[in-house]
Amino acid sequence: MTERADVAATRLAYDTVAGDYAELLADELATKPLDRAILAAFAEEVTAAGGGAVADLGCGPGRVTQHLAGVGLRAFGVDLSPGMVEVARRRHPTLRFEVGTMAALDIADASLAGAVAWYSIIHTPIERQNELFAEFARVVRPGGWLLLAFQVGDEVVKLRHAYGHDIELDAYRQSPERIRGLLQGAGFAEFARLEREPVVPEKSRQAYVLAVRSQ
Repeated sequence: MTERADVAATRLAYDTVAGDYAELLADELATKPLDRAILAAFAEEVTAAGGGAVADLGCGPGRVTQHLAGVGLRAFGVDLSPGMVEVARRRHPTLRFEVGTMAALDIADASLAGAVAWYSIIHTPIERQNELFAEFARVVRPGGWLLLAFQVGDEVVKLRHAYGHDIELDAYRQSPERIRGLLQGAGFAEFARLEREPVVPEKSRQAYVLAVRSQ
């Protein structure tokens, strides 16, 4: 099967920036208490539901995976970019990281207690995002949890320079109400939503959605 152009572009862009991206964002969570709070809420809900494996989907260099492991979850990471996975394995050698695509995960049905897609749905064109949510629903067990983070809006941002490199990458802003509909269509129920104003250098409102897989 021929690979979609947006998938190839995303892999190439993140392979290109992997090292610098990891350095620039290494301590970002330390400066964002609301981000840590929603990750903590996700971790507590997963634990209260019985615990189990949690996938950080689109994990990049593994900073969120490491944070989840640090709050007691059995977390592992999956990313499209081999360059990012290489950096993640080097920076977090005790954790598991695999190369893979969110639209076709090498994860067994209903085997996850939870999944996190932390700003990782944003490079998939809007008309194909239902594929991602269907895959999330396949791998998260009934009663399991899903946490999403994304920028709010309705525009496409064309990234041509980022993290010190020239790249060709599109980023899709998201409507929280449309995301709610995609969740419902895939078998998730939105449990909580948090939106906040941008913090420099962000330019858009940020949204976090916590959802539970229907029984």
